[in-house]
Amino acid sequence: MSTIRIGGAAVNQTPIDWDNNVKNILEAIQQARNANVEILCLPELCITGYGCEDLFLTDWVAETAIEYCFKIAAECTDITVSVGLPMRIGGVTYNCACMIENTVVKGFSAKQFLANEGVHYETRWFTPWPRNHTSTYTYKENKYPFGDILYNIGEARIGFEICEDAWREDRVAIRHYEKGATLVLNPSASHFAFGKSAIRYDLVIGGSEKFNCTYVYANLLGNEAGRMIYDGEVLIAHKGKLIQRNDRLSFKNVNLIYSDIDLASDVVEHVDLIHDDLEKEFEFWEATSLGLFDYMRKSRSKGFVLSLSGGADSAACAIMVAEMIRKGLKELGLKLFLQKSGMENMFDQNDLTDLEFEEQAKKITSVFLTTAYQATKNSGAETFQSAQTLAASIGATFYDWSVDEEIEQYKATIEKIIERPLSWEKDDLSLQNIQARGRAPIIWLLTNIKQALLITTSNRSEGDVGYTTMDGDTAGGIAPIAGVDKDFIRSWLRWAERNRNHTGLRLVNGLSPTAELRPAGSNQTDERDLMPYDVLARIERKAIKERRSPKQVYAELIKDDLHTRNEYKYWVKKFFRMWSINQWKRERIAPSFHMDDFNIDPRSWYRFPILNSGFTKEIEELDKLD
Repeated sequence: MSTIRIGGAAVNQTPIDWDNNVKNILEAIQQARNANVEILCLPELCITGYGCEDLFLTDWVAETAIEYCFKIAAECTDITVSVGLPMRIGGVTYNCACMIENTVVKGFSAKQFLANEGVHYETRWFTPWPRNHTSTYTYKENKYPFGDILYNIGEARIGFEICEDAWREDRVAIRHYEKGATLVLNPSASHFAFGKSAIRYDLVIGGSEKFNCTYVYANLLGNEAGRMIYDGEVLIAHKGKLIQRNDRLSFKNVNLIYSDIDLASDVVEHVDLIHDDLEKEFEFWEATSLGLFDYMRKSRSKGFVLSLSGGADSAACAIMVAEMIRKGLKELGLKLFLQKSGMENMFDQNDLTDLEFEEQAKKITSVFLTTAYQATKNSGAETFQSAQTLAASIGATFYDWSVDEEIEQYKATIEKIIERPLSWEKDDLSLQNIQARGRAPIIWLLTNIKQALLITTSNRSEGDVGYTTMDGDTAGGIAPIAGVDKDFIRSWLRWAERNRNHTGLRLVNGLSPTAELRPAGSNQTDERDLMPYDVLARIERKAIKERRSPKQVYAELIKDDLHTRNEYKYWVKKFFRMWSINQWKRERIAPSFHMDDFNIDPRSWYRFPILNSGFTKEIEELDKLD
């Protein structure tokens, strides 16, 4: 058998952005045709976007998608292409891949297993197709095969595993293998999470070996709909060997790879199996950079505004915007980066062209990122210096002002109403909160004037226990670090100082995290208010990810002697009590990026009742234990 050139392409799509989505699809097809690719796999639901949610239940979205599908087919001269779309038949929606050969639609394969855990709720919108069942679909009086289909294209016998179809023990490719498939295409919308590529390798490479076939995996790319980031990974494997892979988390709209393969041969050239960039800190940097870039441009925002406190969380957000700019410049070049960001009219590119790369990046950062240190009388000189130094090191515009006057006005009004002075002895929490809330109006005003996107700096640990002031430090349109815990943020900042040469983080990394909302003499720190952040992260994982009760969490913690039993018991009780009363806050935190193998966002991973018992009985049972 002669070799055949097979390819896969990631595309950066947006829900029902028909012009953008079709443009990217046609660009991928054209790039593939220019490279003499004969069979091209494109991602799951790439015509509509994967994140359409309840729009999948409408008739008109599916009707529009099928119209575009046939328009795309007309452009597929001299190439075979698979494209993903929803298809609605008799009031039921199916997740499908259309196979097109040289402008002719050969049929539609329907997804058989639906993802319905973690961040996925596919069973709300789609119906699984029964195995080994075929039907017909009629479009403009023409009938097309529909369902569980194998396609004979040239010398290839092709079957589909659409994303989740490959993740089940009884995966669809088992039956394709039994029916003689030589090529399996996997169009996917598989969200980014730390370490996920290693799992995909097992599915793709292992599948190609187990089913004695060539296997092509093509994932969506970018921050598609707000919360999920798709890494755009494309893999080609042949009979147990990885033949080709791309660079993930690209800023490009289209990311194509291809390889020449003899479907019948066992002899192939292959690439190294393991990525060299699977370090968690590295993945966080790449994924968040892309997530911020797409969120900014797709929301049509003119950069970012950030209340820069001098602490770890706001520093991480600032560094991410700076890294977003540097990564985009390196991958796209100056002109395309500014054009794609929608910010090209804010620069005279002649002033940037002759600058060295770092100076160019800083100049752009000064426009893309505006920061402000909003002091109160409880703020310290160290945090101001930390914020100012960091902003200067990355080139961000930096302002500083005091909000004491506004806060004193709020306090005076309330004291007049309640006819007594406020005091730290009686009103500790209220006095802390008014400082955080007093900062929100002016930073929002600056954001609106700049037509920018306000970043809120909430992290996952704060979300766990509600250690954040609603309408204060939670104010913002995007919470880029709310998907990771504080212990990881602190570790990542040390990594960024060391590995990404962010020397401006030296002061940040030397400070103990503190809200700076109590008088200076109180020596307030986050961990004194809560518990050690590493312990909080351990409790969180056992309670939320592993779904364990207070007693079970405690039993796991006391297996080590890092802390006393009484300390562990106190912290477990504190976690569950604070978790249970703060669901209303988690419901209102700005959209965040899913990063880890779990998160606490009720819109994407963990649902919990706002009104609940507060784990009263469970904590009573914990108290009885030694």
